[in-house]
Amino acid sequence: MGSKAAAITSPVPVTWYPTLAIFMLAIGLIVSASFFIYEATSSRRNRSLAKELTTGALASFFLGFGSLFMLLASGVYV
Repeated sequence: MGSKAAAITSPVPVTWYPTLAIFMLAIGLIVSASFFIYEATSSRRNRSLAKELTTGALASFFLGFGSLFMLLASGVYV
């Protein structure tokens, strides 16, 4: 067993973690706010399930990865 193992590296440079965290969390919060505004201002008959699912999934994606990069930027390696 003379082969050397290669080190595992991140596909994203470590210096980008704080920037990615801020931008992704900001986008996620904006999409979440638009979702809540849509739910509060539209009547039950005018709501679209496709729009609700798309907006919710998009907000979840950005908030999830924003939280991940925030943890990574603060030194909590998950």
